Amino acid sequence: MIKGAHVILYSSDADADRAFLLDLLDRPSVDAGGGWRIVQLPPAEVAVHPAESSGAVELYLVCDDVDATVAEWTAKGVRFEAPVSDEGWGRVTTIRLPGGGRLGLYEARHPLAFEL
Repeated sequence: MIKGAHVILYSSDADADRAFLLDLLDRPSVDAGGGWRIVQLPPAEVAVHPAESSGAVELYLVCDDVDATVAEWTAKGVRFEAPVSDEGWGRVTTIRLPGGGRLGLYEARHPLAFEL
C-alpha cells in the first residue's frame, strides 16, 4: 500500500533551500539524521503530460488564492520570476529557490484530486 510520495529537489545550496522551504511552507518536518530536515508537503497529486522526451519533473504548490499567496510570500522576501499568468487551466507563477532551482505556484481551475 502506498502511504505517500517523496519529492527530491537537487540543489547547489541544499542547506539554504531546506531552510527556505521550512520557513515558507510552515509544515512539520523530521530530522532524517545529521540535521537533514525533510519537510512535510500538503496533500499531492501527480499528472503526466505529453512531451518530446521523458524525464523532466516539475513541482508546483497548489493554493486557493494565488494573489494572496504571492502577497504573503513577497512580504517574506520570496522572489517571483514573473507576474501571475493566466494559463486557462489555472493562474500560475514561479519562484526562485536560494539554490537557483524553480518552484511553481498555482491556483487551479481544474478539479483537484485532493481537497484544499
